Amino acid sequence: MQRPPEKVNLWFTQRLEPAFSTIEIVDRSGHRVDGGDGTVDIGDATLLHVSLKPLPPGTYKVIWRVVSVDTHATSGDYTFRIEAK
Repeated sequence: MQRPPEKVNLWFTQRLEPAFSTIEIVDRSGHRVDGGDGTVDIGDATLLHVSLKPLPPGTYKVIWRVVSVDTHATSGDYTFRIEAK
């Protein structure tokens, strides 16, 4: 089986405003499967990350919304799949 990730990292081209930047991971039913600790990295203000709970095979969606320090807001999502053996 493919090893599930332990966290999700997203890098951006500009420094992010931590108070207005979020990330969450949901399963196909819309239930959160992340650790609820999404944050802008202290050492790299262009990195947004969140830990993941142990994930079984399935499809998951990463949903993010960020505001850069110049007040530019952007958001998006993408899916990833964990395959069974």
